[in-house]
Amino acid sequence: MRRRLLSEGAKELSYEIREIVKKANQLKALGLPIHWENIGDPIEKKCQVPEWIKDIVVSLAKENKSYGYCPSQGVLATREFLANETNKLGGVQITPNDILFFNGLGDAIATIYGLLAMTTRIIGPSPAYSTHSSAEASHAHTVPITYSLMPENHWYPDLEELENKVKYNPSISGILILNPDNPTGMVYPLEILKKIVDIAKRYNLFIICDEIYNKITYNGARAYALAEYIGDVPGIALKGISKEYPWPGSRCGWAEYYNRDKDEQFDAFCRAIDNAKMIEVCSTTLPQLTIPKVLGDPRFMEHRKALNEKIGRRSAIINEILGDIPELYFNPTYGAFYNTIIFREGALNDRQFLPIENPEIKAKVEEWCASTTNLDYRFVYYLLGAKGICVVPSTSFCTDLKGFRVTLLEEDEDELRHVFTEIHDAIISYLASAK
Repeated sequence: MRRRLLSEGAKELSYEIREIVKKANQLKALGLPIHWENIGDPIEKKCQVPEWIKDIVVSLAKENKSYGYCPSQGVLATREFLANETNKLGGVQITPNDILFFNGLGDAIATIYGLLAMTTRIIGPSPAYSTHSSAEASHAHTVPITYSLMPENHWYPDLEELENKVKYNPSISGILILNPDNPTGMVYPLEILKKIVDIAKRYNLFIICDEIYNKITYNGARAYALAEYIGDVPGIALKGISKEYPWPGSRCGWAEYYNRDKDEQFDAFCRAIDNAKMIEVCSTTLPQLTIPKVLGDPRFMEHRKALNEKIGRRSAIINEILGDIPELYFNPTYGAFYNTIIFREGALNDRQFLPIENPEIKAKVEEWCASTTNLDYRFVYYLLGAKGICVVPSTSFCTDLKGFRVTLLEEDEDELRHVFTEIHDAIISYLASAK
């Protein structure tokens, strides 16, 4: 081509959560059964959506209005319901005009980061959720800026590092929080959230908080909503129904703007986000119409509580199986449905392996290992080839920490025990193979 087509940031648009599927499917074609631990889709893992939620969807699908455009910001009655729910928290107060619907949070994230000036940066946590880190890097045409979550301290953030990066990098204008966190399963204590808000306030920053897992907590944890602790700092909360109902195929999420009146530039930014959606016309109507009927139904919290208790039991089972391996940083999870498990420094090397009987599968795994210098990728490939268990390497989450991410979605607890016992045994064998 006469001109370069791709920006420098385009190479950051990767999604190993699904990329590993391509390799797993190659082995599946060779006859290897695969246990999928790579992607957070409760429906794929046989989570049953209650009949009463399905009845609401079916009933609305029979109404003619479900097939038309809705207002660009979203269905007014739904935005009124959601504004009221946020205002009940007793923190920052919003109106329906402070809410904007998207076709899933992927759409929201792409729009928000895409409208930032190229020299304006959002600092986010590392390990990072790929959709955020890729979008931030793509808009800035360079690698993302991150602050560390520390596996040796319950995955809590390094606040000193965060403040130093903010202080000495004037391009940073916003702080990203994921609460509960993906990929670690950590839930932020309120005192840490308040300290992050204090940093934002002192350096005149805004906050983005991804709260897609806000109602998915267990083992005694509570995820505080941004509206509860943000005070008078400008911010955007990102929410949705894909994990809560769960209905990931709805592609229905929304942004809530807080304290627009406190900063002219932030208010202009929010208007630009609204205008971008107006150009698109609107987001999908039907899922929006379900929200007041589902979230406003007293059965919903009972349903969510039951699902959370199941995830909490799975967390305890995984802790029981993997929590005593000395070469790992293992943290019990308290929110979302993921756990990221890290190998301690020096535990991995490029001579380790797992025995693989099928010569074709062995050749594939060795070929993949020869093409990477990431030691956690090497472990993940051997785990896939030897055990048929598909996990995601942690270094794909914008971190140098070497490990892997698993999900807590397996509905069959006997199968869950079997899979994680296989992972346990694989780790012990792999570490012992070439010390």
